Amino acid sequence: MNKDKNPQSEQQKTRQIQTLLTRGVQEVLPSHDFLKSQLSSGKKLKIYAGVDPTGPTLHIGHAIVFRKLRQFQDLGHGVIMLVGDFTAMIGDPDKMSIRKPLTEKEVKQNLKLYTRQASKILRFTGPNKVKVVYNSAWLKKLTMRDVIGISSLMTVDQMLKRDMFVKRMEQKNPISIHEFMYPLMQGYDSVALGVDVEIGGNDQMFNMMTGRDLLKKMKNHEKTCITMKLLTDSEGKKMGKTEGNMVSFLDTHFEMFGKIMSWTDGMIANGFELCTDVEESELSNIRQQLKDGSVNPRDLKIRLAEEIIGGYYGQKEAKEASENFIKTFSNKEIPEDIKETKAAKGELLSAILLKEGIVSSVGDFKRLVKEKAVHIQDGDTVSDFNYAVTDHVTLKVGKKRFISIKVD
Repeated sequence: MNKDKNPQSEQQKTRQIQTLLTRGVQEVLPSHDFLKSQLSSGKKLKIYAGVDPTGPTLHIGHAIVFRKLRQFQDLGHGVIMLVGDFTAMIGDPDKMSIRKPLTEKEVKQNLKLYTRQASKILRFTGPNKVKVVYNSAWLKKLTMRDVIGISSLMTVDQMLKRDMFVKRMEQKNPISIHEFMYPLMQGYDSVALGVDVEIGGNDQMFNMMTGRDLLKKMKNHEKTCITMKLLTDSEGKKMGKTEGNMVSFLDTHFEMFGKIMSWTDGMIANGFELCTDVEESELSNIRQQLKDGSVNPRDLKIRLAEEIIGGYYGQKEAKEASENFIKTFSNKEIPEDIKETKAAKGELLSAILLKEGIVSSVGDFKRLVKEKAVHIQDGDTVSDFNYAVTDHVTLKVGKKRFISIKVD
């Protein structure tokens, strides 16, 4: 005797699909409805997201994509984390200039801890675990004839329509032929894997659509591209290394908290949408509170930091980081117009504070260090006279002096 489907589980699946298709999503191409019908049919899809090991740590920008991949994993679909060890040696083209290619040794060094870091979000053990693949497995095997054949499927006109190439031409900056190869090789990943869906940041749209075109032409298979919103402020400036506020998977909970508190107020709403699991109704409430000014943005930012850190380290660590921050950097003490400056990586803190008039002399700085009166936003106290800055840091010097230092 057949049993009726559980209405509650069906409703739950419908809600999961709706969240998957909308939460943090910029675009679903070629069709939102096509992917929804596939998901609703019960068909098991093959989904992948790629990451190039251009540095030793993953960061919260990767987490946005991985969180979406995890949603597919929770629905029972086959998920793949592709490590672009080969494409990292080509380098995704930059808007301003030709990137310096990484060596094979640098790439291998960078990717050592990737799986361990990604496991904070994705499941690498148990049923329906994530499959990890490296694109050197197939790209290294391509012959010159293969590469020419793949290249023949895309025109120079198509390449030159890419926004970063347009900007480079406008600024009369050179474009190297090898830079055309990056989207082709990344696109070929889709062919080699035969995937149904690819997920990436909205800045990867061109590369993802190249893969869709190649997969259609070479295997007559349809691929859906899901582009995710980037974590940006209200002016479109995104979180990253250049801003000194990049949250790394290897950061301690104290470091994470301090960096999130350095985000601009314009990043709060996007942070909740892209980096937490708060309900949609609560998201709407947060956006309204920010709009009408009914809540201090700093209070929301503290909650945001607690939500994010709770997901990485647990609620105990999130609370510990929050209490430590509030103790060291009281809400009432931090000025709205905190002094900001820029410094070179490795520059001595004493020299920076002297230059900015925070201390009167090197001797004054040493006295404050001896008195344990120089506090870092992540909760530590500066104890080294030769302390050098290596990343974005906010400091409390003495009782009332504050400075935010961004490292170029």
